[in-house]
Amino acid sequence: MGLSAEESWQAVLAGRSGVGPLTRFDPGPLPVRIAAEVRGFDPVQYVERKEARKMDRFTQFAVAASHQALENAALEVSDANRNRIGVMIGSGIGGLETLEREMRTGWEKGLDRVSPFFIPMMICDMASGQVSIRLGLCGPNSCVVTACATGTNAIGDAVETIRRGAADAMLAGGAEAAVTQMSVAGFAACRALSTRCDEPERASRPFDALRDGFVVGEGSAVLVLEELEFARARGARILAEVSGYGMSADAYHITQPAPEGVGAARAMVAALADAGVQPEDVDYVNAHGTSTGPNDRNETAAVKSVFAEHAYRVPISSTKSMTGHLLGAAGAIEAMFCVQAIRDSVIPPTINLENPDPECDLDYVPHVKRELPVGVAVSNSFGFGGHNATLVLRRLDPD
Repeated sequence: MGLSAEESWQAVLAGRSGVGPLTRFDPGPLPVRIAAEVRGFDPVQYVERKEARKMDRFTQFAVAASHQALENAALEVSDANRNRIGVMIGSGIGGLETLEREMRTGWEKGLDRVSPFFIPMMICDMASGQVSIRLGLCGPNSCVVTACATGTNAIGDAVETIRRGAADAMLAGGAEAAVTQMSVAGFAACRALSTRCDEPERASRPFDALRDGFVVGEGSAVLVLEELEFARARGARILAEVSGYGMSADAYHITQPAPEGVGAARAMVAALADAGVQPEDVDYVNAHGTSTGPNDRNETAAVKSVFAEHAYRVPISSTKSMTGHLLGAAGAIEAMFCVQAIRDSVIPPTINLENPDPECDLDYVPHVKRELPVGVAVSNSFGFGGHNATLVLRRLDPD
């Protein structure tokens, strides 16, 4: 979609699909030949070439996004504040590309030829670790791994870290680079991916009756979260407030959502209660909206149970229709889109919604953006294992 927050946002508002033919590897006999790849990315813009080689692609993404986030926030790291600025960047899968490469090396060339950087490149926490090292951030440092809820949980957990007084600011989000042979093969084997390979830009179609699976994507988004008085004291340009965070477990199935979205509904209810927001006060919902049958139907049912009659009035969209599914980074980029929707008073569309599923009968903002004031936005993320997470983001009252 783009190599920055603003590029990605403008592409989403234009309704442009980021899905295209797979280029990162030859899919061979796989029925899936499409993905939402990051194109034109050069990690050397952010880190020395020698050091970049010691990072998996997901970590490179996180380092780039974190540099951009700090620059956009005009937050200068110094000896006076570095101990109070932390990092919480999650990944659902981590360094799978590194794992696959080094396993091939071990099998084909011998175990003694495996890289000494194999383990530290592969492990999920290395995005947070490398960002901390590169930016000199010595505050709380952790990594969330909750499958496709990861990015949302990372932001929510970072908010809680600030709330309890352990940090003044946190860099929080998600990073994923799982457009790899084994990832695509694995998701294809469980029939989760779209095989609409002849029309890649139309393959991701949340809430559409003809959807046939999600499109795997890659990328990273990082938000700078600050305690309010810390932000005001330095004259920060505050874009929005993270006012609510809720999470729950389905306790039902390893991949399928609980019937009627009862777990998802619990997460939304918890987030709204944490924010002190009534359902009818919500102006926009960024849906998890994966373009899979069970998710789209159950999320729709969950929204109806939480929002009652307001469910039919509140605009809902799935930006995954354009970005594909970024797995552990999805919640982070979708929270970013919610912030931008609040900032610009515009709601991004759900593209490819040509044949609405009768069971998905809400207002999904089909095809084109909608200019409306957004005071309160909700962002949903649900992951394998029954992880549910919701954020409530709000326009900050200047008073």
